[in-house]
Amino acid sequence: GFTITTNCCVDYLKNHSIPDALISDVKNAILIIESIMKSKFGDRKSPLLLSIRSGSRQSMPGMMETVLNVGLTEKTIPGLIKRFKSERFVYDAYRRLIMMYADVVMEKSKYKTIPKGTLSIREELELIMDNIKEKNNITCDSELKAEELKKMSSLFKKKIKSKLGEEFPEDPEKQLWGAIEAVFKSWNGKRAIHYRKIENIPNNWGTAVNVQAMVFGNLGNKSGTGVAFTRNPSTGINKLYGEWLSNAQGEDVVAGIRTPNPINNHSRNKESRNLPTLESHFTVIYNQLIKIKKILENHFSDMQDVEFTFENNVLWMLQTRSGKRNGKSALKIAMDMLNKNLIS
Repeated sequence: GFTITTNCCVDYLKNHSIPDALISDVKNAILIIESIMKSKFGDRKSPLLLSIRSGSRQSMPGMMETVLNVGLTEKTIPGLIKRFKSERFVYDAYRRLIMMYADVVMEKSKYKTIPKGTLSIREELELIMDNIKEKNNITCDSELKAEELKKMSSLFKKKIKSKLGEEFPEDPEKQLWGAIEAVFKSWNGKRAIHYRKIENIPNNWGTAVNVQAMVFGNLGNKSGTGVAFTRNPSTGINKLYGEWLSNAQGEDVVAGIRTPNPINNHSRNKESRNLPTLESHFTVIYNQLIKIKKILENHFSDMQDVEFTFENNVLWMLQTRSGKRNGKSALKIAMDMLNKNLIS
């Protein structure tokens, strides 16, 4: 992945346009991702998908926008089905992209407020989804079959055209720049402005944009996702503390739909006391996390809160930030780090 800096956001919000230099920089950075991932953005045979996330200088969780699965189009779908050997999985990713893109890029970044008494595009699309689920006696999204997801995607696109007056873009480049601009604009979203007031974050900072290769934790039993603190946020004990799920995506861990598994025995609670740990089931990945924990703490001189995904037994780190902790924990972590010469 790569980062478009906060300066670019400030420049964009001032001039309302993307400079040519940034366009060529992004193209060159994508070439590097393509060589690492052995797939190409917009390619029909082996398409690369990207996630576009915000990244402020100071953590502003949930305040700004994210668009996942960018680069998924009618032309790239067959190549992905061949790669993942699952039509259902690919069409599920496609309907998620259409929903997210219509909401974040096509509606929120164009219209300051939704007229009173009308539904947002996300609400309209959720109604279509609920309708299909009801017709097929389905309660959970994961029970939707490929054919139902195909039909849903088609109905989504018709609704977007009739409500917003434009087509969902089937061009990967359009999707990419639409998402990047939407993340820039989300710096001036209502929630973000309100949050900055409360947290005393300057309005002129702008947000960075993190462009990352998409990886999938929901590809079967050799894949999964998790969140972890590099130390216990309640006690300060120097042990990984967190949760994980196999065959799941990031939002599944925090959505409360499934009970997450503990990362290790240290992370167990009443609900998870009989559930398998990441340490026992994916020992190699757990040991890699321990190494990365040390690298991150040495670099940031602070306890970190991380998100990770593993796809077919390969670990990918998604993001890190300084971890929230209570007073007792803060004191213990500070003293331990002082004794290790990590802080003065």
